[in-house]
Amino acid sequence: MSSISILEQVETRKAPVFQIYGMSWPYFAIFTAVVLGAIFLGKLPEGMVGAFPVMIILGAVFNLIGDKTPFISTFLGGGAIVAIFGSAALSTFGLLPEVTLSTMTQFMKGGGFLDFYIASLITGSIMGMNRKLLIKAALRYLPVIIGGVAVSLIAVALCGALTGYGAKKAVFFIAIPIMGGGMGAGAVPLAKIFGEGLKTDPAAMLSVMVPAVALGNALAIVFGGLLNRVGQRCKSLTGNGQLMVVSEKKTDAATAQEREDEQSRDKLDLTRMGAGLLVATSFFALGSVLNYLFPAVHGYAWMILSVAVVKALGLLPQKFETCCYQWFQFVMNNLTGVLLVGIGIAYTNLNEVAAAFSPQYLLLVTVTVVGAIIGSGLMGRVVGFFAIESSITGGLCMANMGGTGDVAVLSAAKRMELMPFAQVSSRIGGAFMLILSSIILQLWA
Repeated sequence: MSSISILEQVETRKAPVFQIYGMSWPYFAIFTAVVLGAIFLGKLPEGMVGAFPVMIILGAVFNLIGDKTPFISTFLGGGAIVAIFGSAALSTFGLLPEVTLSTMTQFMKGGGFLDFYIASLITGSIMGMNRKLLIKAALRYLPVIIGGVAVSLIAVALCGALTGYGAKKAVFFIAIPIMGGGMGAGAVPLAKIFGEGLKTDPAAMLSVMVPAVALGNALAIVFGGLLNRVGQRCKSLTGNGQLMVVSEKKTDAATAQEREDEQSRDKLDLTRMGAGLLVATSFFALGSVLNYLFPAVHGYAWMILSVAVVKALGLLPQKFETCCYQWFQFVMNNLTGVLLVGIGIAYTNLNEVAAAFSPQYLLLVTVTVVGAIIGSGLMGRVVGFFAIESSITGGLCMANMGGTGDVAVLSAAKRMELMPFAQVSSRIGGAFMLILSSIILQLWA
């Protein structure tokens, strides 16, 4: 027997080595030690070259903890929620050097990593969708958002009246801010609208709204994990990431063609990924240009509309659609943990969440989020969507904090492919809430 065959047999008999982030744990530990040494010696490079290794390591460790902790893994979304709130704890309690926290915050905000990630996901997930299903789903999506908002506002008004908090106060200062599309595109303009309408300092309005938005975002993430669990138990309620119920029968030829297209799409090609990166970031640039020309509509919304129109009309060759999809898969599989850590460090303040915790306040926030889930889920069934996917995109992605919340909720729900519809909720739905709040303020204030 040759020495090579003996070595092969020994290798095959070895117990599998525990891996983290695609490498065996001893190597991961070595690289972690190097990065920690750079952090605490004050030699961590600035910019993305310093932020990336720290955020990759934190994301991998927190994801492992979340996925291996029974209750968190089963009911709270697993690694996603641990990555966000674990990273937020590091920031809030100063457990990492300030310069390291500043590097990661700058990478997320000034460095544009959130925009880069969302652009990749939106472009790739839309380009990877079936064209006919995309057209049918888009026409039915707005009623799902309206259903979630309507049930949410009505439910919180009733609860506010019954608990003595006040129906109007509950709607204005809790429900509408939560459903308004996050901070920058939601709470801030809402505070100005309410401040002017109620003759109150907008800064005072904002201080009331911020805890509601932060706590609503936290609950939306938790409910994202719970809805995934519900979908595992009640399989008739979910499309496992597919929004629309497909009732028509396909011919064998059509099914075979789809399978062939999927195999071609999933065959990885490094050059294709590079082209996908270019296309995704170019669509983001197009959204920025259109936002400059028509500022009433958010740049994300313009990007979504642009990608959807190009996909629906078949303006981009199939090979470029494949490029976008493959780049999206790379980003989603490798950089989601990085982004979740960034959300915790740069966008989640545990003090604001903790300050909001009173039984009455928590009840009203919960009613708001649950109302959004129920309303969007029921309306989704009416228009031909799966209830779980409708509740996640039309409900929870209205109740979270915009783009960062979308990533967190979809990650907790394990349905990242729903990002285009989540962004429609956050951007177009957020704009809808600003209009609706102005109308409600005039009629009810």
